[in-house]
Amino acid sequence: MPVLPWTQPNTPPRATDVHVFASRFETRSLWGALKFFARTPGVWRQVSRAPGAYGATLKAEPLKRTFWTLSAWESPEALKAFAHTGPHAPTARGLAAQMRDVKFASWTTSSDDLPLSWPEAARRLT
Repeated sequence: MPVLPWTQPNTPPRATDVHVFASRFETRSLWGALKFFARTPGVWRQVSRAPGAYGATLKAEPLKRTFWTLSAWESPEALKAFAHTGPHAPTARGLAAQMRDVKFASWTTSSDDLPLSWPEAARRLT
């Protein structure tokens, strides 16, 4: 299973609250999974330059048509700005019809707890 390692575009201040966002996407078909996989590099580049992004990682099981994201942000507003701009916005709209099951979770944690763990994200997404 491919995993993009935790990347830290911006260094968060120590001992401050950060907004965490996790997602799980399951596509309707392998074709949808291939489309998702093909569009990942553009969105990943956007994350690496996003203002307010404190870290992100992605897990992919393309043959199972399932993808997970996990990211930490300065604020919910920083995440919203990211989601509505750059490659992410048209990618999300373009892939919406390919999705069979989508789950989201968000919570607050301390910047001292970064990088985030996949087990915690999986727990929150169930």
